[in-house]
Amino acid sequence: MTHTAPAAQPDHDGMRAMFRAMTLIRRFEERASDEYMAGRIGGFLHLAIGEEAAIVGTVSALRPDDPLTSTYREHGQALARGSDPRAIMAELLGRATGLCGGRGGSMHLMDRDRSFYGGYGIVGGAVPLALGLAWATRYRGGDQVSVTMFGEGAANQGVVSECFNMAGLWDLPIVFLILNNQYGMGTPVERAAAAEDFYPRAAAYDIESWKVDGMDVLAVRGAVAEAARLARDERRPACVELLAYRYRGHSMSDPDTVRATEEKERWRARDPLVTFERVLLGEGIMDAEAIAAMQAEIDDVVADAAAFAEESPEVPADQLARGVYAQPWNDDARGSALVRP
Repeated sequence: MTHTAPAAQPDHDGMRAMFRAMTLIRRFEERASDEYMAGRIGGFLHLAIGEEAAIVGTVSALRPDDPLTSTYREHGQALARGSDPRAIMAELLGRATGLCGGRGGSMHLMDRDRSFYGGYGIVGGAVPLALGLAWATRYRGGDQVSVTMFGEGAANQGVVSECFNMAGLWDLPIVFLILNNQYGMGTPVERAAAAEDFYPRAAAYDIESWKVDGMDVLAVRGAVAEAARLARDERRPACVELLAYRYRGHSMSDPDTVRATEEKERWRARDPLVTFERVLLGEGIMDAEAIAAMQAEIDDVVADAAAFAEESPEVPADQLARGVYAQPWNDDARGSALVRP
C-alpha cells in the first residue's frame, strides 16, 4: 500500500529556520571533521554531510515532544532538535561539559529534554527502542508520535521486520524513516538487498508506506507530516523511505575510494543546501545579503562551540564509568558491581 503525501509548506519564517538548521548542520560537521583530523576527536566520527534535507525536513514536521531516535550518524538530529552546539561539540571531544558528560561521544548523543532519545552504535538498535516509546505513548493515552530514523543497511536487520509486525499488529503511533543513502559502509545497495526499494517491506505488514526524494527538504517535510498525521490522528503506523546521498565516506576512517567520481559529482549537483537556497532566492524569501549574514552568524556559533569544547576539561578518570554500572565504579574488584562476595 502506497500513499502520496500532500504538500506541507511552512511559512517564510519556517523556511528561513529550515535553511538555518541545514546550514548549521553542514558547518558544524565540517568543523567536526577538522577537529577529528587535528586529533581532538577520538574513536569514530560519522558525518551526514549531504543528508541535511532528510534530517531537517523530518524534524520540522514533528512536534518538539515527539520522541525521536536515530543511528550513530546523529549530530544533525541533535542540532535540529535544538541541542546546544557547544554541548554537542564538547561531547565529540570527550569533555566533561558534553551533552552526555563526555562519556557518550559521537555515536551516542542523547538529549531527553528535547525528546531526542539517542544515536546508537548498534545497527538497527534504535528501532525497537522507538517501538517501545510508541507503545508507552499508547499505554499512557498520549498523542505523541514516535519517530525512528535508520539506514537501508539497518533495514536488513531482522529486528526491523519484527518491529514492523508489532507496529502493524498493535496499531502503534510510530513512523519508520528509512534514510536510504544507497551504501552500507562501502557496499552498494544492489549488492546487499534483493529489492532496492525498502518501503514495500513495511507495506507487507499493512503499514502505509511510500518513497520520496530525500534531497528535497520540502518533499521530506510533506511526507513526514503526513506520516505523523496518520500516526497521531488515526493511530496507524507509517513508513517513509528517503532517498539521499552522503558526500563523505562511511566514517572519517573511510577513504571513500569505492564510489565512482562521476556518481559523487552527479549527487553533489543536487546539494540540498544549494537547491534550497535557490528556492529562497527565487521566491524572495531571502536575498543574497541575508543569506551571507546568516552563514556568518552560523560560522561564529560553530567557532564558539569548538573553542568551548577545546577549553573544557576532560572527563575525570574516576567518572569514566559513571552510568555504565549499577553501582559507582570501584577499583577494588571486591566492591564492584560485577563481583559478589
